[in-house]
Amino acid sequence: MTPKHFIIVCGGTGGHLAPGISLAQGLQKDGHTCRLIISQKEVDARLIQQYPQIPVTAIPSAPLLLHPFKLVRFFTSQIKGVMASRALLKSERPAIVIAFGGFTSFGAVVGARLEKIPVALHEANRRPGRAIRFLRNLADRIYLPPGVRLGGVAPRVIRHHGFPVRDEIRATAKEQARAKLGIPQKGRWLAVLGGSQGAAALNDWVAQNFEQLGAMGINFLTVTGMGKGSQGSLKTVAADGSTVQAVFIPFSDDMGTVISAADLVLSRAGAGTIAELIRCHKPSILIPYPFAADNHQFHNARFHEQQGGGIVVAQANLISLRDEVKDIIFNEWLLDKFRSNLERLDKQDSRQSILQDIYDLLEAVEAQRAGTPPSNKRRTEALNPTT
Repeated sequence: MTPKHFIIVCGGTGGHLAPGISLAQGLQKDGHTCRLIISQKEVDARLIQQYPQIPVTAIPSAPLLLHPFKLVRFFTSQIKGVMASRALLKSERPAIVIAFGGFTSFGAVVGARLEKIPVALHEANRRPGRAIRFLRNLADRIYLPPGVRLGGVAPRVIRHHGFPVRDEIRATAKEQARAKLGIPQKGRWLAVLGGSQGAAALNDWVAQNFEQLGAMGINFLTVTGMGKGSQGSLKTVAADGSTVQAVFIPFSDDMGTVISAADLVLSRAGAGTIAELIRCHKPSILIPYPFAADNHQFHNARFHEQQGGGIVVAQANLISLRDEVKDIIFNEWLLDKFRSNLERLDKQDSRQSILQDIYDLLEAVEAQRAGTPPSNKRRTEALNPTT
């Protein structure tokens, strides 16, 4: 395929931004150019700093909430988002707009339709979000997790692919990861991850249970989330006389290393975090955020548990979590079993599958616009799949 320009809309949370970055990395490797459209949130600005090679534009957006003031804010921001996105699309004329959900997607997708530019949507969660449901009939292609369905959409539009993971997220040896982070090699380490926005409930749990679990020789590496906790550490003495610690950092630019350094991960159940756990082959205890839209984190976590990648504990049952951590983190047979299952889950290259389908779709669209028949079977299937 000749080099093309792409617009990727992926702001609002790390779970939207991270797969957009991954797709941009793949496109640039294939010789294409791209631009990310992100939200104006601090979390987006913080994460994207690592990728100066990817052009970025931030546009106004707001979530859809039913409170009168917030509803007015939603419509006002979306009108501004459509205007800003349409101006950008007119200027750059991308071959396609690829949106990763969240209401940052709204302005760019509507703008793309007004400019007659093809649209692809990607849903990472096992319960499609409101933005994807709202925009589904504007899309030429929708990517869903394997086994997930979305009503009201023609079957030819749907493809089932997983979560594109960034290049730098990969499994490394625990010793190497711990050396890079500057933490002790000895002892068991539990990484506690609250997602890109942090999790106060998990941070509080660490503070309440550090002494008891520390006495067993368990260290904590806690990513608290920006604004959810300060950087620092606590220390205590284990029963064998060794020193253990709880390290707190508000944000990490190197989640692959953080995950790889741990023996076990305690985490929220965002689709992006789960994909990174799979890529790093790291066993986990998932605590779904109970107030997530459509309870999507519960469905993400339950599917991961069914695939043998870890276990699920409800936030309402945090009282049992200390025993779960103790029973798993010292059980090498069980940890090995989880790791084996995670290696199996990591076989598919979701990013390459999505990129190839996008290329096929664009070739089919170009052939259709030119009034010429597709030159090969794959292009025909891109517009008229049999499954």
